[in-house]
Amino acid sequence: MLLFERTNMADVVVYTNKGCPSCVNAKHYLDRKGVNYTEKKLGKSKKTDIEFSLRTNNAKQIPQIFINDEWIGGFDDLVRYDKAGELDWRLGLSARKNVGFTKGIIRFLKGEKY
Repeated sequence: MLLFERTNMADVVVYTNKGCPSCVNAKHYLDRKGVNYTEKKLGKSKKTDIEFSLRTNNAKQIPQIFINDEWIGGFDDLVRYDKAGELDWRLGLSARKNVGFTKGIIRFLKGEKY
């Protein structure tokens, strides 16, 4: 019996490159959570490379991950979101938890986006 119905599965895009260990780690991380994602490989198409540059403000590191068109960042950022309890609801795997006003202010003051 499911306690939370997975009706709002997120649209996940992962920009990767050949031979990138962090890219492999990010894909395995999402696979373990049972999340479907679209992998866009850089260097295969000029269109994808331009799209990557525009969406990430010319990021130099890969992978770069987007969840529902929101730029999450790289693999380390993905793990930070998960440790903060923010990843599952963004992926549509659970209901959003109430963070609370005080904790929200503290996160904001620390510059945390999750």
